[in-house]
Amino acid sequence: MFTDFINSLPPWGLVEAQMFNGLQQGMLLALISTGLTIVYGTLGVLNVAHGALYTLGAYAGFVAYQATGSFVLAIGAGALGTLVIGLVIERGIIRYYYKRPDEDQIIVTFGLGIIIVESIRAFFGGTSQNMPTPGWGQGASQLGFLQYPFPLYKIETIALSAIILLIFYLVLYRTRLGLVVRAGIEDSGMVSLLGINVFRAFFVVFAIGAMAAGLAGVINAPITAPTPDGGEKFLVFSFVVVVLGGVGSFPGAIVGGLIAGEIMTLTSLFYPSLSEVMLYVAMALILIFRPRGLFGQAGRV
Repeated sequence: MFTDFINSLPPWGLVEAQMFNGLQQGMLLALISTGLTIVYGTLGVLNVAHGALYTLGAYAGFVAYQATGSFVLAIGAGALGTLVIGLVIERGIIRYYYKRPDEDQIIVTFGLGIIIVESIRAFFGGTSQNMPTPGWGQGASQLGFLQYPFPLYKIETIALSAIILLIFYLVLYRTRLGLVVRAGIEDSGMVSLLGINVFRAFFVVFAIGAMAAGLAGVINAPITAPTPDGGEKFLVFSFVVVVLGGVGSFPGAIVGGLIAGEIMTLTSLFYPSLSEVMLYVAMALILIFRPRGLFGQAGRV
């Protein structure tokens, strides 16, 4: 019986490839989730429109690519477009809800998400858009430690996500703005008493969070074709990642994203229908045994 079990296992080369797929998905989820967790940890706003901002970034990148043929400009358009929309949303709506009940914040961001998604659907229709892989990402690469070739663009996606996360880290941990933001996460009232306009920092934080979602959308567009509803799945996954890593924790979002990516890809190798189920099982176990998440602090749940 044991021999039959061993023979039923997939070859090791395939397991390696799935683990690398998990790394790619995990880095993408980490990128999306950092925006969500920073906004919630700092502002206390559960931004349900985060998935719609992912979709908006993907479509902004798609339009820029159609106009210029440059994927670099497409990434810039996705980032800039969602950054500007984030600023407008925060100044125009969200700042009036900082002191409102959580239910009000959820309802207003849920409505914003619907408006964004339906506006995209009205302009582009409900079908998926074809975002080609850039020329510098086509083909496969034979990495020395993998038995099978791996898509070059997925490798570049890992690198792009890592670079962007590093920039976010430097902003949060090596600048005065980051110091104010991190202090605001711990105690925004105390920061205000020190004479610092913490809400000005919050204004920037919300825009950066929106930009993180938009960047993830445009980077992932050649892998998962943009659709108006494409951000919904990533919104749900991002919530799970935030729970795994801990609310308001930047390192937690990265580690949680990597764990989520590996759980889904490795489970899909053995039981494809259970890949997402196992992700929620992991979340349930974290909530039972460590409610604040792997890197979260007690009381911030």
